[in-house]
Amino acid sequence: MTDHALLLVNLGSPASTSVADVRRYLNQFLMDPYVIDLPWPVRRLLVSLILVKRPEQSAHAYASIWWDEGSPLVVLSRRLQQQMTKQWAHGPVELAMRYGEPSIESALVRLVAAGHKRITLAPLYPQFADSTTTTVVEEARRVLRDKRLDVQLSVLQPFYDQPEYLDALVASARPHLQQDYDHLLLSFHGLPERHLKKLNPGHSFEGGGDCCAGAPPEVVATCYRGQCLRTAAEFARRMGIADGKWSVSFQSRLGRAKWIEPYTEARLDELAKSGVKKVLVMCPAFVADCIETLEEIGDRGKEQFLEAGGEELVLVPCLNDEAQWAKALATLCERAPLAL
Repeated sequence: MTDHALLLVNLGSPASTSVADVRRYLNQFLMDPYVIDLPWPVRRLLVSLILVKRPEQSAHAYASIWWDEGSPLVVLSRRLQQQMTKQWAHGPVELAMRYGEPSIESALVRLVAAGHKRITLAPLYPQFADSTTTTVVEEARRVLRDKRLDVQLSVLQPFYDQPEYLDALVASARPHLQQDYDHLLLSFHGLPERHLKKLNPGHSFEGGGDCCAGAPPEVVATCYRGQCLRTAAEFARRMGIADGKWSVSFQSRLGRAKWIEPYTEARLDELAKSGVKKVLVMCPAFVADCIETLEEIGDRGKEQFLEAGGEELVLVPCLNDEAQWAKALATLCERAPLAL
């Protein structure tokens, strides 16, 4: 019997589209200090205000993309888990969510109780951010410490520039990019600028320029925006997409703080007003389709683009449970270093 388990971790989802379940999920998500990095009293007050109206709005959005099997993110993550069982020969493959169920705690406790002494933790985020990668790793460390679990932990590193990931991304997107189109927009999840400045105090992120594209390796190692730009540029190069026919933007802003630019909403307006009639949109910060891709881009983004004068917006699916992606992920997890 092999004893090296693999634990895949994605963001998570409400248990249902009810307002109560959405409120519970949003409270857990937004109260994470790695998501809203403000002192607890300020964060608690802010989140309480957000939870007055946001759960009902979000519940409606979730309902518009919910599948018969449940949350698309959870369903697709479970399908990837099934694919990974064919690729990971060292032991079982489990799935957890940072927020909601199944929890990281329940998965780790179950694996250790089953006798597994080695676990590779795989945060399913290509690019690094404290609000994604770090919070997953720190939650796993908390569980191991609080539950006194004796296990050797390895952690998958951000894979934004790894050939296996990029090859899988190209293979997955290629059939969708064979159609005629005017422009490809690579829309990544946004972050408040202060998250980046906190990790790289001497680096400027003002104005959404190209500073991150040319940042030195020590900055890019913790620069989410720089990693997004490198993923996009390498994808375009591998696909042979000409400069000017593709661009990058950042979506999902929340609150009044300054977020990294350019904003997806503004970019869609600019493209439509510049004469772009058909735009394809990819979301390479996500490995599974979810509310941010299906509803925010596929529904609201499409409506906005059409209202601005465009004629067609096509959402390119995420990697989801593609076989080549599962094979690539297994290879990346094989290289995961031991956690300190």
